[in-house]
Amino acid sequence: MRATHPSERRRLRALSCLSSAIVAALGLTLPAYAAPPPAAAPQPGAPAAAAQAAAAPATGSVSVMIPVEKYTLENGLEVVLHEDRRTPVVAVNLWYHVGSKDEPKGKNGFAHLFEHVMFQGSKHVGEDMFFKYLERAGASDRNGTTSTDRTNYFETVPANELALVLWLESDRMGWLLDHANDETFTSQRSVVKNERRQNYENAPYGLVPQFLRAALFPEGHPYHLLTIGTPEDLDAAQMEDVRAFFRTFYVPNNATLVIAGDIDRARTKELVEKYFGPIPKGAAPPVVSKPDPGDLATEKRLEIEADVELPRVTMSWVTPPGFAPGDAELDLVSNVLASGKTSRLYKKLVYDLQIAQDVHAGQQSSQLASTFQITATLKKGKSPEQALRLIDAELDRLRKAPPTRDEHERARAKLLSDLVFSMERVTARANAINYYNQLTGDPGYFPKDVARYERATAADLQKAVAGLLPRDRRVIALVTPKPGAPKAGRLVKQTAAPAPAARKAAAAPAVDEPAGAKPAIEKPAAGAAAPKGG
Repeated sequence: MRATHPSERRRLRALSCLSSAIVAALGLTLPAYAAPPPAAAPQPGAPAAAAQAAAAPATGSVSVMIPVEKYTLENGLEVVLHEDRRTPVVAVNLWYHVGSKDEPKGKNGFAHLFEHVMFQGSKHVGEDMFFKYLERAGASDRNGTTSTDRTNYFETVPANELALVLWLESDRMGWLLDHANDETFTSQRSVVKNERRQNYENAPYGLVPQFLRAALFPEGHPYHLLTIGTPEDLDAAQMEDVRAFFRTFYVPNNATLVIAGDIDRARTKELVEKYFGPIPKGAAPPVVSKPDPGDLATEKRLEIEADVELPRVTMSWVTPPGFAPGDAELDLVSNVLASGKTSRLYKKLVYDLQIAQDVHAGQQSSQLASTFQITATLKKGKSPEQALRLIDAELDRLRKAPPTRDEHERARAKLLSDLVFSMERVTARANAINYYNQLTGDPGYFPKDVARYERATAADLQKAVAGLLPRDRRVIALVTPKPGAPKAGRLVKQTAAPAPAARKAAAAPAVDEPAGAKPAIEKPAAGAAAPKGG
């Protein structure tokens, strides 16, 4: 019998223990299996291997779930309950299904600005009292975040303080405008503008994401602008905009409330009805939910100067939305390329050639379209063009041949273990339930999420790179150090290669086309937040 190499044994143990890790992390139990029937005695002369196979117990897949109960109040509020009695805490996670993608023209950054206003008080909660109530109750997690797709608010408290949190959240859902005034609005607008200056305008490479987003998605696309907002739109915002935004989007029929942890479900339902039931239903809000890949049909290059020490190269593609076909495969591809010191790009750029400080790759999944991004920060004096060629060479290898078995298994084990252990804390689990609910409609999607990675083959990864990460439909940003330039970056030149159809027509001899015939242009396939005050 062939001996298993030690590294392979470790990998196989990691994979075989994964289901047990899921169960342990989530406090669930495995289904009970009956003992296998006794093996039949081998016939005389039968090979020993056959006897061993007959005696080996049958193996089966283990299905692991996050048990949830979902229901809807008469006013349209979705409620999802997840009971976990291991620790005497409860997580409340409220998603309003509005993000920067839903902002009216000229109101960029308003979803994030409004998130800040929500913490300043409501009809029965005084100015700056929201966090004080939670601190007195012993809250371990309390904050809010805004993304392109949603705004969320979350608190984790001792189980006996659930009623307090539901009162706080319901009061600002139903009666925020009884308290919010011009002074509150003006102060929070200043906070958001300062946050933009700190995290974008005065940060090294800080405006590169803005340049990339604008090049990836056309003007008017819900993802064309960053969630943080533009200074012009923030300055133009008025208190009446706050009122209109609240009445349009902060209605119970545009929200999902997840309550997870040490709860009694019957009593929890009573509390939810008591605090949220009286809030009236609003008109159907104009949220954007249909996938939209935009119109990126060429390669675009952005030449950026920044007062930084190190050059940087970034490649970005528009990719399928979260949970669409190709999304999980690209998660795995990112691990093969740049997760760990043995990954392809890290080994080539950082270890072997020593031209880069670091390299990262990731599928940034969103509701309408996602982006896949590779970023390499180079050592001083190294060439972004050289790094670009090397990265392209590795991508070409993946387009032509699948990753090795070892690469594939390592990537899958890493992603699954990360997914499992991200669910260990009830705070994160409540947020994941809300995430699953918004993007798939199924708050208990977790086992299906696991299955996406388990069934993706190495050939699927090759297909994803070849079909979803083409050379001729992407945005490349090359950042060159330039003393005196803005630290955040200054876009000095943007160029676009000819569209694929145009290049093909220019290279081919002229032919007679039937009257009215037009060349077919294939659109690319359709493709998560800054915390409050941070």
